[in-house]
Amino acid sequence: MMHESHAYAVASRDIVFESFDGEAVVLNLANGKYFGFSDSGSKVWQALSSGMDARALVGLAAGGSTIGEAQLDHFIAQLLELGLLVPSDATVQPLPDELAAELAATNEPLDVSIHDDLADLIVIDPIHEVEEPLGWPAVKQAS
Repeated sequence: MMHESHAYAVASRDIVFESFDGEAVVLNLANGKYFGFSDSGSKVWQALSSGMDARALVGLAAGGSTIGEAQLDHFIAQLLELGLLVPSDATVQPLPDELAAELAATNEPLDVSIHDDLADLIVIDPIHEVEEPLGWPAVKQAS
């Protein structure tokens, strides 16, 4: 479908990426949703979010099988739809050999899971009044 090279970039400064023991967690500070990736998904996320050529991922081994074009397109479509990535006009970066090797070592297929159970905790208005004795968050006493 898309054979020309494609670069992507992280959609906004509200998207933050953490890796815990190789598991990628991407957090959208704007809406409080966070996204867990499979081990192969986290490697692909690292590649895509650093502007590497998405097409270079097709045919690489991941999760015990080979990444197919349809599978990759579906994964990228999810990331675009979730507002985590946006297409970029930047020059695509080549895929480092070690990332290809890390992908080959993964054992889960490409996947992203969506969580919003922490949304209420994450989307807190950063501008808040701190009343010294009460600390934060201050609960206004009903008078």
